[in-house]
Amino acid sequence: MLISEAFAQTAATSGQSDASLLSLLPMFGIVILFYFLLIRPQSKRAKEHKQMTEGLQRGDEVITNGGFLGMIISVSESYVIVEIAPNVEVTLVRSSIQTLLPKGTLKNIDPKGGKTQKPKATKAEGENTTTDSNGSEADKN
Repeated sequence: MLISEAFAQTAATSGQSDASLLSLLPMFGIVILFYFLLIRPQSKRAKEHKQMTEGLQRGDEVITNGGFLGMIISVSESYVIVEIAPNVEVTLVRSSIQTLLPKGTLKNIDPKGGKTQKPKATKAEGENTTTDSNGSEADKN
């Protein structure tokens, strides 16, 4: 009688171990999904950025992480000197260069942005100003 109960217990535990492995399968699936959707593309972008910063040369036109556009004047091992305006040079860490622009891009940019037009006043705005001036005249009296 005691021996049959012992055999029953060992058979039940082997069935439970198969079920526990199957319950871990979705977790492995999520890890693999995160790798292909998040980790791998990020490491690929980091590798491309590193190659771009290693290939910087004098005369390249770049955009910095701060949004400044400029031309590289000098390149050292860790730093670059970028001219962001005539006679205005800044020293930057190489990794702060965000994008390498095609040659001649800076010459084609219009820094003024074209003509700006003044907004025209509407009748409603004009009425509000007259009401305010009438109100101020009433206050004076």
